[in-house]
Amino acid sequence: MALGDEDWDRIGIVRYATRKSFIDMQSRSDFGEKHVHKAAGMARTTLVCCRPEDVSLDSRNRPSPLELRTVAMIVRQASDRSAAFADLPEAVQFSAEGTIIGDGRKWDTVQFIPVNSVDEIDAIAKRVSTENGDAYVMGVQVTLDSLTLD
Repeated sequence: MALGDEDWDRIGIVRYATRKSFIDMQSRSDFGEKHVHKAAGMARTTLVCCRPEDVSLDSRNRPSPLELRTVAMIVRQASDRSAAFADLPEAVQFSAEGTIIGDGRKWDTVQFIPVNSVDEIDAIAKRVSTENGDAYVMGVQVTLDSLTLD
């Protein structure tokens, strides 16, 4: 953690084909039966539903070959989303449509910036204002556990 007071162990980022496909998955009985094991194994879960500001991300293929790399992930509450995006113009910008599961905080923006070192993450954290709400900046080692295509 470069900024904030979070203690995450693992982060999953999932792209669903449609909102309906996400809701359909959540509604399946086998999903509910298996979810009890996930809930038992985690101290907490935060689920933020986002849309990319650059809609062309929805139609891009995954990089090939899949690269392992580190990115800075910035999640924050922002009274002015445009200003938050302008603070980090080099980031891939996501607007949070809602915090579906969490600790009561409502996140507005999620941003990702590829980095080469922890020093870069620290420098990014210094640029992020918490003046208008909570924020956290963390380094995330990107890995791929599985890939499922429909």
